[in-house]
Amino acid sequence: MSRQNMAGPFEAAISEREGTAPSNAKIEVESLDKRDIRTLSRDPQVRAIAPVMPITLVRPVDMEGTQPEPEAAATGPTWGVKAVGADVSALTGSGVTVCVLDTGIDAGHKAFSGVTLVQKDFTGSGNGDKQGHGTHCAGTIFGRDVDGTRIGVARGVTKALIGKVLGDDGSGSTDGILSGIQWAAVEQNAHVISMSIGIDLPGFVRQQVEAGMPADLATSAALQAYRANVRAFDALMGMVRSREVFENGSVIVAAAGNASRRQVNPDFEIGVEMPAAADGVISVAALQQPARALQVAPFSNTFANISAPGVGVISARLGGGLLSLNGTSMAAPHVAGIAALWWEQILTTAVPATTARAAVVAKLLASATTNGFAPGVDPADRGVGLVQAP
Repeated sequence: MSRQNMAGPFEAAISEREGTAPSNAKIEVESLDKRDIRTLSRDPQVRAIAPVMPITLVRPVDMEGTQPEPEAAATGPTWGVKAVGADVSALTGSGVTVCVLDTGIDAGHKAFSGVTLVQKDFTGSGNGDKQGHGTHCAGTIFGRDVDGTRIGVARGVTKALIGKVLGDDGSGSTDGILSGIQWAAVEQNAHVISMSIGIDLPGFVRQQVEAGMPADLATSAALQAYRANVRAFDALMGMVRSREVFENGSVIVAAAGNASRRQVNPDFEIGVEMPAAADGVISVAALQQPARALQVAPFSNTFANISAPGVGVISARLGGGLLSLNGTSMAAPHVAGIAALWWEQILTTAVPATTARAAVVAKLLASATTNGFAPGVDPADRGVGLVQAP
């Protein structure tokens, strides 16, 4: 039985061990009582302690009338690849290592032909994708052309890390995300990490209620656990950034979340969810393209850092072929792919390795465009604008 399906006092502790490599984070999961927590909290090597919470993929959204069928799509670049300028960029992501933390990958899909895939399972369900979500996201970042359709933003990437942090049912736990980030950034030295996942706060409440806790107490416990996990993610992000003194550092990109409901009422919107809201993570909103101008998708959470195509995004389908999906899950991989292009450019310049990540982030955000948006689009919803390739 996986931890995410169990009620119990499981806690994830992030520590930084002395005498090891700089910022060598260690993530441990134990069943702790209050005395244990008090003892650990006094340990100067322990950076954060947080209850293990359930996570889930940021599920695609049905939007009738906005999804072009893959069979009807013209050959050539998808609208997302063209919108971000990847189709006219001379850069391909060559020499850049990207990581996708998601449901795994369909390694046999032709979109990933020629790519070295380093897979690691953090769920206990084994490598491989049974959901299709991770396969679709990976296709947008570095997928090769499929039957004449270009789906990949950075199709020159030849090495990709695939961290399976969501099981075959699309769920996981926060310690899996934390461990996945630590594996990719610290152990594998990934240049770019992409996440289209979110903490399942309602699921945590439901777990506690099913275990016998009154609903009001379960809600309070969930909020306290969420707060502790925010601190844990921030602590890990700080440790990852501190490695830049010794390594190239990692640009971490995440989907903002699909919980807003502007199609019902313009005021029905919520802010960026975790882990996209963690300190140092680039959060991504989803854009749609009606007849004339870009708009923020009605489901896209507000206060994102940047935006990218997220409606009618065609990418790799589990088992072969192509599939069109909607969501901030589909937007984040566009930004991850553009980050890979900026990394390629920075790596060929005289920028010191210790400032390379900061330079990539600066280029990524500063080059975004606000051209092409419909009048009245709220800057808080679209961030600095539509991500653009170098």
